[in-house]
Amino acid sequence: MLERKQLKDRTQVTFVLPEDRPTGPVSVVGDFNHWNPAAHPLEPRGDGTRAARVSLPAHSSHSFRCLAAGDHWFDDDTADHHDGTNSRVHT
Repeated sequence: MLERKQLKDRTQVTFVLPEDRPTGPVSVVGDFNHWNPAAHPLEPRGDGTRAARVSLPAHSSHSFRCLAAGDHWFDDDTADHHDGTNSRVHT
């Protein structure tokens, strides 16, 4: 799930997954962090989910995917768009 908060000239995007699916560590990777799995690991929240937050330029579009333990890549079903290879988020 994607959550958005509009800031002055940026959009704060929060990538959210259930705390237990998939099991193990998960990171969001994308063109906004140079596809670096260490940049945005999902952290537990008090509501039974885990999340990672990024601040992106307003009115932009970015490719991303999620990377779970065991080198398991997957897309976000709630993304704004899928381009055949990646999920896409529009700010």
